[in-house]
Parts: sequence; structure tokens; C-alpha cells
Amino acid sequence: MSGVSRRVLLAGTAAGATAALLSAGSAAAKPKNGTTARAGYRARYHFTVPDQWKNDPQRPIWIDGEYHYYYLYNADYFTGGTAAGTAWRLATSTDLVKFTDRGIAVPKDTTPNGDVWSGSAVVDTGNTAGFGAGAVVALATMEPVENADSQAQYLYYSTDGGRTFTHHGTTPALPNPGVRDFRDPKVIRDEERGRWVMALAENTKVGFYHSEDLKSWKYVGGFVKEGIGVLECPDLFRITAENGTAKWVLGVSANGKASGQPNTYAYWTGGFDGTTFTPDAADPQWLDHGWDWYAAVTFEKRDAAGRVDEHVRHAIAWLNNWDYANSTPTIDSDGFNGTDSVVREVTLKSTSSGAYYLASRPVPALDEYVSRTVRLGDLEVDGTRVLDYTGTAYEVTCEIAWDELAGAGLQLRRSGDGSRHVDAGVYRDYAFLNRSSARNPDTSGKWQESHSPFDVAARRARLRILVDRTSVEMFVDDGRHVHSSQAFPYLIDAGLALFTIGGRAVFRDLVIREFTV
Repeated sequence: MSGVSRRVLLAGTAAGATAALLSAGSAAAKPKNGTTARAGYRARYHFTVPDQWKNDPQRPIWIDGEYHYYYLYNADYFTGGTAAGTAWRLATSTDLVKFTDRGIAVPKDTTPNGDVWSGSAVVDTGNTAGFGAGAVVALATMEPVENADSQAQYLYYSTDGGRTFTHHGTTPALPNPGVRDFRDPKVIRDEERGRWVMALAENTKVGFYHSEDLKSWKYVGGFVKEGIGVLECPDLFRITAENGTAKWVLGVSANGKASGQPNTYAYWTGGFDGTTFTPDAADPQWLDHGWDWYAAVTFEKRDAAGRVDEHVRHAIAWLNNWDYANSTPTIDSDGFNGTDSVVREVTLKSTSSGAYYLASRPVPALDEYVSRTVRLGDLEVDGTRVLDYTGTAYEVTCEIAWDELAGAGLQLRRSGDGSRHVDAGVYRDYAFLNRSSARNPDTSGKWQESHSPFDVAARRARLRILVDRTSVEMFVDDGRHVHSSQAFPYLIDAGLALFTIGGRAVFRDLVIREFTV
């Protein structure tokens, strides 16, 4: 996000913003104080903020057998005005499906520097910062109210296992060198060289910094990418493929819409020597091709004993878009605005040509929350086939196979008369997710159908689609391409249909699963 401060964006924009999006027939009671009651449009199995507002996820860290998930939270979203702005709120989880709210961890407006934006937390096991072995140290962007457009990085620390944080003075650990965009520090430990490394978003550059103690930082270089907007929320990690090859990945949240690219998480595979990132290719790949998978973070996968799996990362993103961040029916129906994607497992894979890419799938722990399974087997379709199933939150999987066909897919959240639905499937040489026939946050009409490449010669497509009350996430084939987008179908629109275009197809092993979390 650029051009206007986050505090301004969050000031007084919520109340009544989306009344027109609500179904007259939804009759959902508004929960008191934004509680987690299963009313209205609150997601059934996605993480949602208990009340008010959330946006950027902060990279979860592992402490005492739990993932600690911090996120930007504005308790004054409905009030707005000078109180607007974000703190870090904490939720913990052992399986990344079910979360327990722990309240505010890093408060806002406790210093003249104002509210707290995105950053990252680390466990300082070696006591490099001097707060004690095992202290949790967070570096986050703040922009003093009296000095707008002077973003800098400030330090907070916790000695109670990451539950509450104290500011380390009001002087920045990394001052602004005189640039407007200077935010979202991502800190990792470089064990090989015995130091900390920070990746920082600086307009169209990701800057790299070194530190011995987390308190003072030295600039050592940067990676520049033009043409995909202002870079935000950088990510830097190492991952090992199934063939044993290890790669470094540099990721950013970016806006490629002007050039027909996504507005989500761009990434490059390559090498990193502790100072310089060298990409395998100049152009990025994208971890999601939908309209609403932004400010994503990846983090280590650990087993119950805390051991790291070098072959897998987890990922989570904010299911929203700054172009229409305040347009959601959950504001009026449920007293909140803030939903995340499901947590994914991300793995590194290679193509036949030797190129590498990241593949995604929903975290396997989701299987433990299946409350109902509907197995429909193999279904032949030529045109449109309405199924004898209704639901507003579920997962559907199938393999579509054909001999000669233009396109095929599913109509999700279909109205009784068939006039409203969200379409997901493949057409000729691309996979697509189209929300234009259902209520959705894009009133401009520009961002309705997302595309990703598809090999039509395969004559088959494996789809795994997660549907919830305000979102659809489609994983295509091995998960190299994913589409995540908001959609706000009327709650009475609960049908499901299969369709083909220009021929016949068989939808094999079609399974619907519902979840109780």
C-alpha cells in the first residue's frame, strides 16, 4: 500500500459501508461486540478477527509447542478518527486450523511514534539483544504522527514467551534514510555467518541489512524490481526440494495488475550469500493468481517436538485487497472486517526443464476437522448438471477428464434460478476463477476473473476448491497455481453445479467435505 497512510485508510470508513451487499433474506443476527458467533457471513473454517479490523499477517513463530500468530489489529475501526491505526494481536495454534485468541501483544499509541505496522518477530535463543536467552524480539515499522512519510523500524521485546511486548525506547533501531517507502522488516537468523539479516521493503527495492544484536543495522545491498508496483511485506527463506536441491526464495507482496499480472505474492527462486540475492530468472512467479491473497508470510513447519522440516514452509495471507479493503458484508452482519486464507503447505518442485517453482496445498490438519463427507463418484456432464447438494462452506475435489472440450468447471454458491454463482475451472489454455455473477467487493468490474496458465494438451484437470461464506480458493493440479478471491454470495445461494463448454467431460471421484472448527 502506498500514497496514503494506513492510519487515514482505517479512520472512520467502516460504519455502514456495505449494507447494500447484505442479502435481504439473510436474517442473520448481529453479534454483540463482534463475537465469534457463527452468524451471518463469518467464515466457518478460515481464521477471522474476533471483532473490528485486521489486515497484514505477521510471520508466526514457534514457542513452547505452539505457533504464535501475530496480526495487525485495529480496535478502533468503527470509531475511526485519531484513534485509528493498528496494534499486533496474538492468536496461538498447535495445528494452524484452530486458533485461540490471546489479545493484544504489541500495543499501539504507547509512544509518540503512534501505531504499529508490519514487521517480524524472532526468538533470540542466543541472547544477542541482551533481553535474556529466549526473549522474543519484534521489529516493526512505525510512522510518527507528527512526522508523516518518515517510516522507520522500531524494536519491541517480550520476556513472557511472546504474550506481551515492551518498547525499547522511542528511537528507531533502523532510522529512515530519507525515503518515503521504508517498511515491513523481515528478520531471519544467518547461522552460517553468526548474524541477523533483515529484508526491508523500499519502494521498488528490497534492501538487505546485517545486525549482530537486533538493535543496530547496517545496509549491505538490495534487490530491485520495477514494473509490479510498490513492493511490500518482503519474505526471505531457504527450502529444499524433493530432489535434494536447496534454493533461496525472495518474496514480496506486489501489484502487477497494470501489466496483467496478479496483485498478490511475487517470488523468485535463486541464491543468497547472506548479502546478495541472485534470482534464477528476472521475472517473478506468483504464489497466487486471484485478487485477494495479499501481505502473505511464510514460516517454518515444525513437528510436535519443534524440529524444522526443511522441505516444507507454511503460508498464510490476508484475504483482501487495498482497492476495496472496507467493502465486506461482515462489517454489518457480524461486526468485523478481517479474514485470512487457509494456511498452506508450500513445497519446492522442479519442471522437466530444470526450473523451480513453489507448489501449495491446504495444511493437512484440515482433514481432522471434517464433519461430513459426500461422495458423488464419477459424473458425466454435457452442458450444465445441477447437483443434489447445498452448502455455504465446504471443500470440493474432482478430476475433470475429456477428449475434446473448450472448457469445464463448477458453479459454486449457485442461486436457485441459476442466475448467480461463482465459476471455477479451465478454459482452453488457462484456469480461471470468475466471481462476476455473485456479489463481490470489486464495484469497478475490472477484477472479476483471474487466470493462470493451463496445459490444455493434458485433457484433464485436478481441482481442489475451498468455499467459505466470503471466499473461494482454487488449487489447480499440483498446486503450482492457486486462485484466492473474495465473493459475497447471498446466504440463500447455496447450490452447486457442474458445467462443460463445447463438449462432454467426466468429473471423476467428486467429493464434498464440510468442516467444523
